Amino acid sequence: MSSETRESHIGANPSPATNSQSQPTPDRTGVIAGISAYLLWGFITVYWKALNAFAPLELIGYRIVTSVVLLLVIIAAKGRVSTLFHKISTEHLWTRVASASLLLAINWTTYVIVVHDGKVIEAALGYFIAPLGTMLIGVKVLHEKIRPIQLASALLGLAAVVVLTISYGRVPYLALAMAASWAVYGLLKRQVPLQPLESLMSETIFLIIPAFALIVWFSQKDDSVIQSADFWHIILVLLSGVVTAVPLLLFAAAALKLPLTVLGPMQYSVPTINFLLGWLVYHEELSPSRFVGFGLVWIALVIVTIDSIQRARQTSGLK
Repeated sequence: MSSETRESHIGANPSPATNSQSQPTPDRTGVIAGISAYLLWGFITVYWKALNAFAPLELIGYRIVTSVVLLLVIIAAKGRVSTLFHKISTEHLWTRVASASLLLAINWTTYVIVVHDGKVIEAALGYFIAPLGTMLIGVKVLHEKIRPIQLASALLGLAAVVVLTISYGRVPYLALAMAASWAVYGLLKRQVPLQPLESLMSETIFLIIPAFALIVWFSQKDDSVIQSADFWHIILVLLSGVVTAVPLLLFAAAALKLPLTVLGPMQYSVPTINFLLGWLVYHEELSPSRFVGFGLVWIALVIVTIDSIQRARQTSGLK
């Protein structure tokens, strides 16, 4: 979740233009596409839970390989394969794409491990924290000015991490790894001028060899997909590329038809769904102190969202 924010996404989603004059007018089909994308990203947890019998790294291997195959078919059908590789080579994007692919692999792997280990609420925490990480990168790396209200939200996020660290009895390192990898991934995506599908295609191609190696390595084990999966599990594994690409396509369609002030707040539906799944469906422990920690994160995100909407309206001259 991504988000994936899914201004950056669950996989590879560049933000639409932030220039107020280029912001699209809200469109019904855009709203439907956006909601559908975020719902699919949110409930992808159920998909990975259904494959809980298999090793996370093996599943990531299949996800990468099936994604490459599906994306290659889609891009080839549009006649853009040669254009994609020409653009990457002529604009010297290989280093940035390779770096983005590494961060994507870290994010995907951490997420699947968290779900596999029964820590869905910790996954939710990671994606709740990610927007705050993005804001921090904007200040420290892009030298953007931080306003008092942003500083307040960042301090609330830090306080939440401290409270949750005490509650868990350890630093929520998996959640922080998810948030950090996603935030830095979003930074790199700003520097790669490719369309969403082309971007994800180029990143997964970088990972194809280690992905195949993972599949071959795990195939020798008795509990691997090849050795032990039944018919329905095999179907689910083969659909991992579809599960990856479909929300991305929906998001790309929504981004063309919705302003960021509408699309942006939708991103919080993903960790919210994960939080509710972990708490109500998978019955993960949620002590009062964890509620306090999540409450601090939610307050911080509400502050950031309201501030972003107000600034967007001021920029566009809306009242």
